[in-house]
Amino acid sequence: MTAATQGTTVKIHYTGTLEDGSVFDSSEGRDPLEFQLGSGSIIPGLDQAIEGMEAGEQKTVTIPSEQAYGDYQPEARQDVPREQIPADIPLDPGTMLQMQTPDGRAIPVMVAEVSETKVTLDANHPLAGKDLTFAVELVSVE
Repeated sequence: MTAATQGTTVKIHYTGTLEDGSVFDSSEGRDPLEFQLGSGSIIPGLDQAIEGMEAGEQKTVTIPSEQAYGDYQPEARQDVPREQIPADIPLDPGTMLQMQTPDGRAIPVMVAEVSETKVTLDANHPLAGKDLTFAVELVSVE
């Protein structure tokens, strides 16, 4: 059998859970996720965990936050005066929006808090600061 190595194309089925056991993502009911190992298309810790696996092999791994979506960065939260946000933009906490950086890049932000005078936007990935557990089945290696 061929083991998954950097540069090979792999297909996996997976279920990702948080420390409390809640599922945040899964390929259940969908085609397997296909990607090139080592290409940076998945989080680094999962990429490393799959390396060396063979087709048909299953394992469960816990990926620390620094090898997943990074640590939570308090400085990635920004207060914006409410009057600077157009009235037609939904501001319910949890709503995902896009901000534009001074150099023109769009970055996703989540509405964290809303008051009469300000809106707190959070540019952290929703899974930042969380250790993630994945049940993985390597379907194929090409």
